[in-house]
Amino acid sequence: QSLLRGTQNPISLSLSAPTTMNSIYTCAECNTDLNLNSTYAYPPDFYFESGNKDSISFSAVDATKFKFKKEDKIRPFFETLDYWGIQRKRTKIKCNSCNHLVGYIYDDGPPVTHSPGQFHMGPSQVIPRAPRYRFKSKAIRINST
Repeated sequence: QSLLRGTQNPISLSLSAPTTMNSIYTCAECNTDLNLNSTYAYPPDFYFESGNKDSISFSAVDATKFKFKKEDKIRPFFETLDYWGIQRKRTKIKCNSCNHLVGYIYDDGPPVTHSPGQFHMGPSQVIPRAPRYRFKSKAIRINST
């Protein structure tokens, strides 16, 4: 089992319903267990530059349950006041069983600690950020056990 983490030390965060410690997250298309762990879930009101509306975000996922495809588009986009631009780089997350798009990876997670900065040249305006695994609420089902 391969666990992809957004940070070296997982962040312990409090959760609110419906994402409890006994939740099972499945693909809405094929009902496959995605093996997402609520321990790595961000609270629903946690602020992210690219937004968090109608989604559930995690700091780590089981890489064996997903396919990842990098996406690099050059065209204007506007998601929030803090997240807009001309070039969008993100990674698609697809269910490994049915190839259904379930979310995206964004690089707007918590700052990476103990980082030498961009290009290893010390602190810079660009703060290295941990990846955030953002799943669309409509693409996954949450079942409490």
